[in-house]
Amino acid sequence: MSAFFMVLYGVVAYGFFLATFLYAIGFVGNVAVPTSIDVGVTAPWPEAVVVNLLLLGLFAVQHSVMARPVFKRWWTRIVPEAIERSSYVLAASLALALLLWQWRPIAEPLVWTVENRLGVIALQIVFWLGWTVLLISTFLINHFELFGLRQVFARLLGRSLPAPEFRTPLFYRHVRHPLYLGFLLAFWAAPQMTAGHLLFSLATTGYILIGIYFEERDLITQFGDRYRQYREQVGMLLPWPRKTRRHGPANQ
Repeated sequence: MSAFFMVLYGVVAYGFFLATFLYAIGFVGNVAVPTSIDVGVTAPWPEAVVVNLLLLGLFAVQHSVMARPVFKRWWTRIVPEAIERSSYVLAASLALALLLWQWRPIAEPLVWTVENRLGVIALQIVFWLGWTVLLISTFLINHFELFGLRQVFARLLGRSLPAPEFRTPLFYRHVRHPLYLGFLLAFWAAPQMTAGHLLFSLATTGYILIGIYFEERDLITQFGDRYRQYREQVGMLLPWPRKTRRHGPANQ
């Protein structure tokens, strides 16, 4: 595959991701989209639960398997390394698009409804704050590398990418996974929590916690004691006060 077509592939994958991601915001918040987490084709609740769990499971398996270093080493024997990340982004976007398309709303039982106007506004603020934190976090760790564009353009320009560098900018000084925190805020800040929304929130929260376990295992392999020390000092999802080390100065 030529470098030009790699760039084209990466741009198309990113464009599809962006469209799917924007729709997902409306889907979770029941805002400005024709079908959402609570609006769409209905089905008997046993069927809806099975279909929704299968969709969530497919999304989780795709994310977990393709993100692992072992899979990446195997995959880059088949596709050029420059488009490995774009391929991941495209596959993830396809899995998400399928979920958005085939999701079965489950309206009852209604878990909670916030009727107080100030309470509704507060939850809406938290909802949008979550997406804002998520988006900013992607740029803090290099948005365009995270979604594969940097790799394909580097190939086009004949440049090599620098080795991964361990950094803790802004949000990462206070929580280890602000991107996941953003997701959780957006998923749970619902003025009306239906059974279907609760199923979605519980499943994605569980997946996020499992994903963090595997991701941090990979980060320890990659960065060693620097990441171990960071994990001791900074909370995973909540900004707990930092712990101080008693033996020797911290590495800079």
